[in-house]
Amino acid sequence: MSTATPTGSLPAGGSVLPPMLERMRAQPRLPLIIGAAALVTVVAAFALWSRGPDYKVLYTNVSDRDGGAIIASLQQMNVPYKFAEGGGAILIAGDKVAETRLKLAAQGLPKAGGVGFELMDNQKFGTSQFAEQVNYQRGLEGELARSIESIGTIEAARVHLALPKPSLFVRDQKKPSASVVLTLMRGRSIDEGQVSAIVHMVSASVPDLDAKNVTVVDQRGNLLSSARGTSQGLDVSQLKYAQEIEQGYVRRIEAILQPLVGASNVRAQVAADIDFSVVEHTDEKYKPNQDPAQAAIRSQQSSESAQHNGVPPGGVPGALSNQPPVNPTAPITTPRPANAPNTPNASPAPATAPAGPSNTRKDVTTNYELDRTIRHVQQAAGGVKRLSVAVVVNHRDTVDAAGKAGTQALTPAELAQIRNLAKEAMGFSTERGDSLNVVNSAFARDAEAGPAPELPFWRDRDNLALAKALGPYLLIGLLALFAWFAMLRPLMRRHLAPPPPAQLATAVTTDTAAPPDDPEETLQQRESARQKADMDYAHQTADKDPKLVAALIQHWMHTDD
Repeated sequence: MSTATPTGSLPAGGSVLPPMLERMRAQPRLPLIIGAAALVTVVAAFALWSRGPDYKVLYTNVSDRDGGAIIASLQQMNVPYKFAEGGGAILIAGDKVAETRLKLAAQGLPKAGGVGFELMDNQKFGTSQFAEQVNYQRGLEGELARSIESIGTIEAARVHLALPKPSLFVRDQKKPSASVVLTLMRGRSIDEGQVSAIVHMVSASVPDLDAKNVTVVDQRGNLLSSARGTSQGLDVSQLKYAQEIEQGYVRRIEAILQPLVGASNVRAQVAADIDFSVVEHTDEKYKPNQDPAQAAIRSQQSSESAQHNGVPPGGVPGALSNQPPVNPTAPITTPRPANAPNTPNASPAPATAPAGPSNTRKDVTTNYELDRTIRHVQQAAGGVKRLSVAVVVNHRDTVDAAGKAGTQALTPAELAQIRNLAKEAMGFSTERGDSLNVVNSAFARDAEAGPAPELPFWRDRDNLALAKALGPYLLIGLLALFAWFAMLRPLMRRHLAPPPPAQLATAVTTDTAAPPDDPEETLQQRESARQKADMDYAHQTADKDPKLVAALIQHWMHTDD
């Protein structure tokens, strides 16, 4: 049995053989390689553990019945899942959400959602008209609810339609109405524009449904549809249009004044009075009577009648005065006038009837074309009725002879120039009653302005995003350093430390002031000192750890055999 074996290579608990420790001691880099490999293994294991599946929401706020059916289907498909928000949400791996939803939808899950027009697919023969109407109304309500739920801030929706029965009498006809109940997501809100969109979508989906007859309520009982308009009857779209008009004028005024006074030295505000009324005007005018010679004749009608040698009626009314005229007698002769010239050779004039009374009547009716002008004017909504503009211009920056900075008010000519430019930019109209007010004053904010304070690095959004991205890796590095300094390094120092220095070597060196002349004697002294030191170390180890010594002796006994 050799006693020259270094006691520093004693096995720890008898699990590692002394030749292994001796080999590790002979090669100082081997422990470092082993420790580095162990550290890399720990870091890789932690990284794989931290990069587990990223769970995302599959369904939220499902009923107990649907939740049980979904869990059973997930177990059959071998899809890992977990719960969140007190069991109100079912989470699965993010890369499997879309596929799993499609598979569950094929199974009809979840079933608590509203039904749509699929109710009309399974109509039985002989279904009454009332049942068909009810199914149609249920299907329409379900389709509207699905469309509303597609909005991002809405978690669930229910639609109730009141469809009156059609009547043949106009007086008995009633308009339909609708009510919508919205369940908003936790911590989310809905704006007036979205409420207006829901109202118009529902009113456009139901025949003869006016947007005023649609009521929208949230899950807390707040009436949302009342916020769609103001006391003047303006809806959100009209208010938004007015704001866009005002901002457009502001940008035009500031854009034309900024090159003169600077981007931060001019501020403008515009108040626009918009006319949203739709006006239809029809005029029908007739011109005065024109000259008949120049007028166009539309139609002309004339009638003429004459009566000669007639005896006018006269006498006493009665049967005697209403006798027919007497028949004339032949020959009829005409007496010669008294002043007629003598014409001996002329033949006597023919006899004519005696002159009597005559009656003549002539009627002419002429119709001329009438001048008529019909004008139909429809004024579109959204016209600008009046503009009120306020412009504030900062004082001009100056530097005096001493180099001191200051400010100076603009001259009246410069203010007039700015006023004229603002009028041209806004389209100033006196007929409309527009007003423009330009004020030159020193800006209080600019007088005390300084460099904008920088945000601390821990409040910068970019730094926060970078910290969130590097946080897991930094945590892995800290855990690796902790494992190295708290576990691996002390363990290696304990089992791979060199043997303690011999305590008796100092005593031997002090006793022999001068080294012996014989080299062999010197070598023997050193060997004896080493043996004594080993024996002392063995005694100390036996006192501290008897089990280790027993394991070593047992190993030696097996080695000798």
